[in-house]
Amino acid sequence: MGSVDFDGVGMTSQRTRGRLVQRLKDQGITDQKVLDVIRVTPRHLFLDEALSHRAYEDTALPIGHAQTISQPYIVALMTQILLSRGPLKRVLEIGTGSGYQAAILAQLVDEVYSVERIKPLLIKARSLFRQLRLRNIITSHSDGGVGWSENGLYDGIIATAAPEQVPDELLYQLAPDGLLVIPVGTGEQQELRLISRQGDTYKFEEEVIERVRFVPLLGGTSR
Repeated sequence: MGSVDFDGVGMTSQRTRGRLVQRLKDQGITDQKVLDVIRVTPRHLFLDEALSHRAYEDTALPIGHAQTISQPYIVALMTQILLSRGPLKRVLEIGTGSGYQAAILAQLVDEVYSVERIKPLLIKARSLFRQLRLRNIITSHSDGGVGWSENGLYDGIIATAAPEQVPDELLYQLAPDGLLVIPVGTGEQQELRLISRQGDTYKFEEEVIERVRFVPLLGGTSR
């Protein structure tokens, strides 16, 4: 887990962050560790300066390349679900994007592996991880739909873009009893799903959490 000291990285007012955390509580986020990490993580650094004043609103915001930084509620919800059955050692993130979701996870699990297909976004995120001393995030410029099998199996996988159907490759990279949190569907017809591997079998249980709206999960890589 990342031991993080965010002093000197342009802290915004604690009152602003406190209001965001209260909104998340009001919407049903109950995991105190998740709330504490969201309170201290400087979300404004993951946005262009022109939008940084909106960083602690509970809304998704553009980060360029037709991508967005997820709404804090969705980040908190997906993280809370992923951690709902206890601590995790190794988590795979599909879609680094701004790096915000990975930064949240890095403070709550031992190792975060994150893949991103758009090179400029990944370069910017890597720079932020170094600035914030989040040394337990390992990244790759690659196609997220196929996961990252070279690292073995993951206790948890989280996807920040929506495929039309759950990629089999991700299911087979889950460790026994591992959890996959993923938005699935097209356009406005998307739902957030929790898929759990049953022991060391290749049987999977699926649960629909709620309706969501994510950018689509695209194949290939882009420079």
